[in-house]
Amino acid sequence: MPIIDLHCDALLKIWEKNGALSFADADELDVNRKRLHDGGVKLQCYAIWTSPELSTEQRFQKALDQIHYFYTEVLGKHPEMKQIRDWSDLDRLQEGEIGALLTLEGVEPIGNDLKKLHIFYQLGVRSVGLTWNFANLAADGALEPRNAGLTTFGKEIIQFHNEHKMLTDVSHLGEGSFWDTIELATYPIASHSNARAICDHPRNLTDEQAKALFAKGANVHVVYCTQFINETTPTTIDDLIKHIEHFCSLGGVRHIGLGSDFDGITAKVVGLEHAGQSQNLINELLKHYKEEEVRGFAYENFLRNRPV
Repeated sequence: MPIIDLHCDALLKIWEKNGALSFADADELDVNRKRLHDGGVKLQCYAIWTSPELSTEQRFQKALDQIHYFYTEVLGKHPEMKQIRDWSDLDRLQEGEIGALLTLEGVEPIGNDLKKLHIFYQLGVRSVGLTWNFANLAADGALEPRNAGLTTFGKEIIQFHNEHKMLTDVSHLGEGSFWDTIELATYPIASHSNARAICDHPRNLTDEQAKALFAKGANVHVVYCTQFINETTPTTIDDLIKHIEHFCSLGGVRHIGLGSDFDGITAKVVGLEHAGQSQNLINELLKHYKEEEVRGFAYENFLRNRPV
């Protein structure tokens, strides 16, 4: 069954090795060309992430470096990898082709300069999270105790997203910022978040947040990070499915997707350690849900709810 995965950090790993890791089949990459093929992944989103200890200028350069490797290593050496720049490009993927889409995990690299966000848009970024856990010039993150919500600049960024049909990712936002975003964003999404009712972590969504996303026609993509699944080890696929079950109980059956966080996590779900094992999750889901519902979780919910 085809899979759409909204989040991975393969570009960061490739950047850390100065491009020395082969995207074709490097074992160090949870997401590589071979594993995407083996796992039936039809669209993989590639996050751009920058370290908090860097300056704004350094973070902007690091983001550009990761985009460089996206073009040279992911796309340039693998003609079957097709960049998604327009949402309709997803409908044109042929048999054997895999979509590749750039996302930005935190707007720290743009500082206070909206022109830099336009540069990222021109380079192909189509989904943006305003922050990564902490506070910046746009918003307060999930681990920021102040919980002050969006700034004026953050609201300007969301307006840019709305005008350009870009997704506004809420996965790392604090609750104040989340509710400001839900009010303003035309295309909100949670790219990699689980249910706080099942695992009480500030990176997970409350029931009220999940229901607000569903009511707006937005998707919540469950994440494979064990820290956000449960507090015991080992973590199994059934443990992850409990989050899907909970979101379904809130009315989200047509708004659930997958956001692995591969290459950004070290502790793995048993049997779901890399993209090549993605069908293991599908097989387990088919034991619990109708095939049409599983197709929704795997890819159809995203296709149905994407910007048009």
